[in-house]
Amino acid sequence: MEQISVRKVAAVIVMARELERAEGEMRAFIDRMDEEEQAALVTIMWIGRGAFEVDDWDEAYATAMREATTPTADYLIGTPHLADHLEAGLEALGISATDEENQLM
Repeated sequence: MEQISVRKVAAVIVMARELERAEGEMRAFIDRMDEEEQAALVTIMWIGRGAFEVDDWDEAYATAMREATTPTADYLIGTPHLADHLEAGLEALGISATDEENQLM
């Protein structure tokens, strides 16, 4: 998961939990990420949603890079339970975002 930092994923989780208030900020934050970071964010969400397993990271990441036809912020903002899926994805990868999230709040 070297493509994106846990801190950036945690920031998206915090903003997603406050989407009504923070949608513009979240959209700008994701738009400032490079293509690799955006694909990694989508991959983590897919793993958390159960669309891919952790062992399928390379395949999921390649799919996210290949299928990035919709702006990533639009895609993620339109995803129900985004924050929960990102947290679950990180947990599946053996990473706890709680400490990072708490530092951001």
